[in-house]
Amino acid sequence: MTRAKVLALIAVICLWGVQAVAADGLTTIRSSYGPNDTMNRLKAEVKAKGLTVFARIDHAAAAAAVGLSLRPTEVVIFGNAKGGTPLMQSMQAIGIDLPLQALVWQDGSGSTWLSYSDPGWLGKRHGLGHKVDATVSALAAALDALARAATASP
Repeated sequence: MTRAKVLALIAVICLWGVQAVAADGLTTIRSSYGPNDTMNRLKAEVKAKGLTVFARIDHAAAAAAVGLSLRPTEVVIFGNAKGGTPLMQSMQAIGIDLPLQALVWQDGSGSTWLSYSDPGWLGKRHGLGHKVDATVSALAAALDALARAATASP
């Protein structure tokens, strides 16, 4: 086996255990907790950071209300005007993606995941100018910290 193949194999083995996925601006992190505990932990973290929880939407409950089944799937909508307003001042259309949202969901194998839209990706999507780069970076760091606190093992 060539050295390049060995290094590639080692890289694959090392990355096998990585539990965060990012695709098209969506960041998804595996949780160490069940769906309800993950959502409750996330809401607690959001409130502890002084952010407002605007809504918690239980898609599975809504599905059950019309006779359909859906694995646990909940969205929490949160934020504050101090973080979002500068982005909307730069480009009002980003208001379609604000306040921030996070989705907690359970896959077919019973694993729980937390997903959210990356603020950097949202900035590119809406063509935000560089004058809000610091705000976008701060939101990205805050979302990452919230998600990891809600999903990480104690």
